[in-house]
Amino acid sequence: MPTHELYAKDPGDPLWQVPASGAARFSWEYDDGRDRLLALYQKGKDKQWDGQKRIDWDLEVDPHDALGTPDEAMTLYGTPYWAKMTDRDKGELRKHYASWQFSQFLHGEQGAMVCAARIVESVPDLDAKFYSATQTMDEARHAEIYARFLQEKIGMLYPINDNLRSLLGDTLRDSRWDMPYLGMQVLIEGLALAAFGMIRDTTDKPLPKQILAYVMQDEARHVAFGRMALRDYYTQLSDAELREREEFVIEGCYLMRDRLRGVEVLENFGIPKAEAEEYSEQSEFLRLFRQLLFSRIVPCVKDIGLWGERLQRAYVDMGVFEMGDSNLDLLMAQDEEVAERLDAERFAAEERERVAEVTEMIEKGEGS
Repeated sequence: MPTHELYAKDPGDPLWQVPASGAARFSWEYDDGRDRLLALYQKGKDKQWDGQKRIDWDLEVDPHDALGTPDEAMTLYGTPYWAKMTDRDKGELRKHYASWQFSQFLHGEQGAMVCAARIVESVPDLDAKFYSATQTMDEARHAEIYARFLQEKIGMLYPINDNLRSLLGDTLRDSRWDMPYLGMQVLIEGLALAAFGMIRDTTDKPLPKQILAYVMQDEARHVAFGRMALRDYYTQLSDAELREREEFVIEGCYLMRDRLRGVEVLENFGIPKAEAEEYSEQSEFLRLFRQLLFSRIVPCVKDIGLWGERLQRAYVDMGVFEMGDSNLDLLMAQDEEVAERLDAERFAAEERERVAEVTEMIEKGEGS
């Protein structure tokens, strides 16, 4: 079935064209480059994997309970609308929310793929081009996986959220070579990592847990790359240039915060937009969710040297200022460990099954 027919709302023109500006930069310096970045490039090569083989696509998914979301986490929980819903209605609502969440993940990954390709084109250093080339492949794999999950397991997609589209467009239109790093590696991917992690750590459904754990293993490298490149570059910028980038971060963070309400889902269930926005703002779970989503962004922004007074005030206003002291390296190390542990558990289970099959065959042979 064509993807267009699976959209819960009309996505409009199937192609979104973003006019791009900026120079394509070649480097004739083929020396060894920066050791830290080349080590990350080697890791990017070593850690490539096939989404068709590493993920167990035979696992079944109930599209009406794809993530095991508890009632209390639903935006409409405790409202008059919820009281009137049948179990079937609630299952349909869960399906739409899972579709909406993973659709934004999908669209963000395609955006990350395009931004990584832009970095290959525009970054002046060859070692950064090398690593960005591996990231472009990673993002293609992620988009492939999320698209398959939505098409085969959920059977529904949602169009890209307006705020995500706006931030992606601003990132790609900017001619400065560091902006795809800042917009994608720090803001969009930082927010996505936190969202992935919250679902990965709370879902009891094995297939989405696998997908999110393996994607996050890649994303940990991507954020490390963005931090490394921007930290080096931003020490060279003037105060005025740093303030421009801080303004971009402030606007992007507000856009990302407001992206997360899922109002489109409630509108699909006949709830007027203003009322849907009010319910979203009143949701205690959503308020906590939105706050925790900045756990990856705030320490990264501080680490790369964007920590002016106005930016700090914006984070105070969002209620996330204290997250600037979070240990980002520890979070990233944990992301890698979760994926490795999941692999180990899966391989151990498969080995036990093989041993059991061989034992059974031997016993049958002895008994014949």
